Amino acid sequence: VLFDRVPKGKVSKDGSAVPFLETLRAAPQLSEKPDLSGGELAGLLYTGGTTKSPKGVPISHRLFLDSCWEHFKLIEPLIPWGKNVLLQGAPLFHVLGQVFGVGPLLICGDTLIILPRMNLDGMMDTIQRYQVKTVTGVPALYRMILDHERLEFYDLGSLEYCMCGGDVLPTEIARRWKKRIGVPIYNGYGSTETVGGISMSPPGQDPPPQAMGFVLSNKEVRIVDPKTLEELPKGAPGEILVRSDPMVSYYWNKPEESEESFIELDGILWYRTADIISIDEEGYLYFVDRTVDTIKHKGYRVSASEIEAVLQEHPAVVDSCAVGVPDPKVGNRIKAYVVLKSDIKGMTGYDLIRWCRENLVSYKVPHYIEFRDMLPKSKVGKLLRREVRSEEQKRLEKGKWDEALGDNA
Repeated sequence: VLFDRVPKGKVSKDGSAVPFLETLRAAPQLSEKPDLSGGELAGLLYTGGTTKSPKGVPISHRLFLDSCWEHFKLIEPLIPWGKNVLLQGAPLFHVLGQVFGVGPLLICGDTLIILPRMNLDGMMDTIQRYQVKTVTGVPALYRMILDHERLEFYDLGSLEYCMCGGDVLPTEIARRWKKRIGVPIYNGYGSTETVGGISMSPPGQDPPPQAMGFVLSNKEVRIVDPKTLEELPKGAPGEILVRSDPMVSYYWNKPEESEESFIELDGILWYRTADIISIDEEGYLYFVDRTVDTIKHKGYRVSASEIEAVLQEHPAVVDSCAVGVPDPKVGNRIKAYVVLKSDIKGMTGYDLIRWCRENLVSYKVPHYIEFRDMLPKSKVGKLLRREVRSEEQKRLEKGKWDEALGDNA
C-alpha cells in the first residue's frame, strides 16, 4: 500500500463476492461442469488510462477464448502446441498478460512461468535456466534488457518468439534486438476493447520497419475520416474502426463513454479505437498517432509518435515524449521531453533539434527540448502523454495568473 503496489478499491461483503483463496479451496469439490453458452461475463479488464480515466471492459468467455485461439494459431507453425515454454512478460491485469498468460494454459497446454515481480536479472536467469521459447512485453521491456549492464552474462539463445504490444516499437530497438539476440521482435497491435490483437506479424516473415502485421482473421477493420466517419482509400491514414463476432459492446457502468466509442454504421456495431492507422498495399498496418495526441501546428497535423520515434533513433536518447504547447499565432508549438542515457554528457537541446531537422520535414521539428530524468508511464510501461499535457497546461495557467497579478500590481 505504501508504495502504491496494492490497487485501491472496495469489495462487496454481502455474499455476492467470493475471495480467490476460497474459490481455490472449493474448486476440487465441483461435481458438475458449469453450464455456459459462451456469452456470459468471464471478467472485467480495465483500460490503461493513457488518454482518459480507466474504463472497465466486460469480456465474455467465448470472446476471450476466440482471441486466444487466433493468437496461438498464428504461432503454431513456429512452435507446436504443447511444446512452448512462455515467460509471463506482462502483468495479468493487462490484456497482453491475460492472452499470453491464461491463453496458453487454456488453448495449447503449454508451460507458463510467472515471475513474482519484474526483475531483469531474475527474468534473464529464468530464460536461461528453463530454456524459455516465448517472451511478450511492451517496448520498454526490450529496451531495458538491451541496456542491462549484465546482459552478456546470460544465454538467451533458447528464445524463438518475442512478441511486442502495448505501444509503438521503435525501429532502433527492433534492430538492436535482432542483432544482439538473433531473433526478431514480432510487432502486434491491439487494445483491451478488442481483447488483444487486431493485427500481428506472422513468424517467419520479415515485415517492413514499424509494421504491425496483418489484421487477424477474427477481426474486421475500416479506416475512416475521424470527423465524418467516411471510409478512406487504401493507404490513406485515418481512424481505425474494429469489429468481430462476438465483440465487446460497452464499458462497464460508463454509458456516455460507451456511446462515444461503440457506434453503429450501416447496421453494424464498430469500436472506435481513436488510433490513426494506415494500411499499405500488402495489408501491413502502421501506427500513425492517437487522435488526441495529434499536434496541430500552422494548419498541419503533426504526429507526436513520429517525432518521438526520430528522437529515439538518436544514440544518446533512451526515451522521449512530444506534445503541443498552445500558441495563439500557430495553434500549437511542438515541445519534446527527452530522457538521455545515463552516461551521456554535454548533449544540448540544440544538438537534438539539429538531429530532428536532418530527419523530419521542417514543420515537424520541435521548437523546445526539455530534458528529464524520467517520463510518466503506466504500470505496464506505456507513455502517459496526458500527464505531460496536463503539466504544460498548469504551467500555462500559472503564467497567465502571474502575468495578471503583475498587471494589477
